[in-house]
Amino acid sequence: MKPAPFAYHRVHSVDEAVALLAELGDETKILAGGLSLVPMMNFRLARPSALIDVTRVEGLSYLRAENGLRIGALTTHRMVETCRDPAVLGDYGVLPRSARWIGHYPIRSRGTFGGSIAHADPASEWCLLAVLLDAQVGLTGPDGHREVPAAEFFQGYYTTVASPDEMITELSFPHPAPHAVLTEFAPRQGDFAVVAAAVTLDVADGVCRSGRVVLGGVGAQPVQVETGVLAGQPAVPATWQAMGEHAATQIDPAEDTHGSGEYRRRLTATLVARALAEASERHLDRP
Repeated sequence: MKPAPFAYHRVHSVDEAVALLAELGDETKILAGGLSLVPMMNFRLARPSALIDVTRVEGLSYLRAENGLRIGALTTHRMVETCRDPAVLGDYGVLPRSARWIGHYPIRSRGTFGGSIAHADPASEWCLLAVLLDAQVGLTGPDGHREVPAAEFFQGYYTTVASPDEMITELSFPHPAPHAVLTEFAPRQGDFAVVAAAVTLDVADGVCRSGRVVLGGVGAQPVQVETGVLAGQPAVPATWQAMGEHAATQIDPAEDTHGSGEYRRRLTATLVARALAEASERHLDRP
């Protein structure tokens, strides 16, 4: 199919993009990589009245390890995947490692970090990690710049708190997470995840002090799992398996063409246990 008629605007600055968003109204969309929006337009699942192409805006493609980690909105998935900055790999290595789960090479080469966050797919790797790592989503609009915690940014399926006249300009990750892990299951390499699990783990002297688990593909937005049961437990496979089973009891995933709710619960148990086991091994490599 072909998309419905729309107006096209190319801009060269954030200010120009924001001014057009305010002028053109709520049915206007930002075009960055376009790998999610354009297919939806072709199937007429999305019918924006206008597109604002921001791909020529300079200064929004970067990874900077300063006061945590800052990632520009136009940074491609491939740029994250191939990052070799020791500061990034040491404290935020989960991001380059997780990029390999995103689609295929052409998708990773064109798709953007900010575009993925804006699209708000509840199975998106970047959305899960943004919530897991307490990222701040930087938004610029007519009233200036503001930051929103990722845990508050996602509101439901493909829905965020961003106003129609705001655009994402940056993601900031304030806290190092050297032991964080993301894993997922998809029918084929490059397919959307049926279930994804992202975890962090704090272990000392063979005992879990704390941990976090965020799930994708099991609800309308990334789901944070209650993990208080981990505290004080031995860092052994039985603990990871028990936490996986516990996580599965906290979700009520819908049934769709990829599987039943029970199937997703069983995947959740397996993936959470697997991710925690890997996070524990990373503690051994880097205490």
